Amino acid sequence: MSKLLCSNCCGGGVMILLRREVGDVLRDHRQAQGRTLREISASAAVSLGYLSEVERGEKEASSELLGSICAALHLPMSQMLSDVSDRVAESEAVSALVTLPIGRRADTVVRASAA
Repeated sequence: MSKLLCSNCCGGGVMILLRREVGDVLRDHRQAQGRTLREISASAAVSLGYLSEVERGEKEASSELLGSICAALHLPMSQMLSDVSDRVAESEAVSALVTLPIGRRADTVVRASAA
């Protein structure tokens, strides 16, 4: 899972980078099929370097490009998006903060990560 610590918008929590999750899902599907970057880049009509950057989460692919990559992988875009959604939900659950009482005093709490 691709996460960064966030000091502003998430109250010090974890910020999930969608482009990395998308890249991880695409790479996982490609590798599960035993296919190379070169094969997918040729089939999707995208440069090998750009596809590599998308898989590493360094570039945000347009919806058109994602459609081409998914087609080359014989992967419905809805399935790819569902897989990304599952990964994001898992990251959110792991990074959720829980409040636990400590000691006998109910007003003393500690915040801890669910991880």
